Amino acid sequence: MPKPTLRPGLQHTETILITDRLVVPEMADRFPDFGPMPPVLATAYLVAFMEWTCVRALANHLLEGEASLGTHVDLSHVAATPTGMKATAAVELIEVKGRRLRFQVACRDERDEIGAGFHERVVIDQGRFLAKLAEKRTG
Repeated sequence: MPKPTLRPGLQHTETILITDRLVVPEMADRFPDFGPMPPVLATAYLVAFMEWTCVRALANHLLEGEASLGTHVDLSHVAATPTGMKATAAVELIEVKGRRLRFQVACRDERDEIGAGFHERVVIDQGRFLAKLAEKRTG
């Protein structure tokens, strides 16, 4: 189980610059229909940014050999962010139930709120998780 410092009220903030690599058309290499879309922060990258901010929040509160994996995302993406702008994600751990962690998340760019919602993660033992993954792969 995580360190006793992992408790509700834990907060963390991260800021990133929106580059050409984080916009909707960048995803066209795997999903071609995204190619002609506007060059704004992709929802998939907004989700990843908020999830990464949660991972960073947990960095000093997990034991060696532990990690966390996302299990649920409930987020809105309500405003577009163009390249060249910075976006900031703020997360707060609002619930700890055993290994399950629930975060409230909010993200804004330099002008607007761009997304908000909730994200859940579960603390895992990496060794045990990788062993189960290998078992699944081999059938």
